[in-house]
Amino acid sequence: MGYQRLGLNTGHRKALLRNLVTSLFRDERINTTETRAKEVKSIAERLVTKAKQNDLAARRQALAYLYEEEVVRKLFDKIAPKYAGRAGGYTRIVKVGYRRGDAARMVVLELI
Repeated sequence: MGYQRLGLNTGHRKALLRNLVTSLFRDERINTTETRAKEVKSIAERLVTKAKQNDLAARRQALAYLYEEEVVRKLFDKIAPKYAGRAGGYTRIVKVGYRRGDAARMVVLELI
């Protein structure tokens, strides 16, 4: 299987991931569980690679996935040019401990 189900039905999982990716690009760092971070990381890296092309088709694909137009603008104008000379590895996962309620491993997912 190529992805984690995260214990959610398809629509809820897709919405969750879209929200997390949008928040990552808006805030440049998010706190989440390790499994969610791994899923978000692969999506975010694909979107940054797409944004580096900086053409209309790539912008429309990003607009179709991300919830906020302002975040797409930031992705194309600020984030993607920063990684112009880099061939991948735009995000970092830092482990920060365990969640108090259910002992899920918590991480910080950030743009490098």
